[in-house]
Amino acid sequence: MALRLPRPSPKLWLLLILLLVGGILAMFEAREPRPPGPVPRDEAGEPDYYLEDARLTRFDDSGKAYQRLDTPRLVHTPQDDVTRSQTPTARFFDNDGRTWFGHGDVGILSSGGNLLTLEGDARLNAPNEGWQLDTEVLHVNTDSGHAWSETPSLLQQPPQWVRGNRFDAWIEEDRMQLTDNVRGFHPPASDEEQAP
Repeated sequence: MALRLPRPSPKLWLLLILLLVGGILAMFEAREPRPPGPVPRDEAGEPDYYLEDARLTRFDDSGKAYQRLDTPRLVHTPQDDVTRSQTPTARFFDNDGRTWFGHGDVGILSSGGNLLTLEGDARLNAPNEGWQLDTEVLHVNTDSGHAWSETPSLLQQPPQWVRGNRFDAWIEEDRMQLTDNVRGFHPPASDEEQAP
């Protein structure tokens, strides 16, 4: 004797169809891009374009990448030909294959694109060397490989640190200096570090 299951009611079928249609509509809604934010305005005037979730990469004459900038929002104003970015993360690639990282609350890329200024909690990291610079305003000339700050700077390579009122680094030369009112902390080497 065959066992027969009760037949689903029309209300149950209607509910299942509505759930299926709702699921399909939700998938289409999720695929639509989010609407753009408001058009930014500042003292430099109205932008001619702005990008969201942008990545800019600059290449040298031989086609090798030497600078990358990732930002959630990028704005270009034609009046001063300057590109501004929010919370940018910059990468600078030197000739030895090392990557240097720059961060800031705001990034300003000058006309021509060779001078990047990071403002507000600016930071420059050299992960291969294990040091980090914290300052308020950091300038990086990508053509010359010169990074500098004229605001008080803290250079750290734990456990040691050095403070100064001016910082300069030459990325390609792997050289840096702190000047003006320099003070620091360098713990004595442990017995293990002193052993040959």
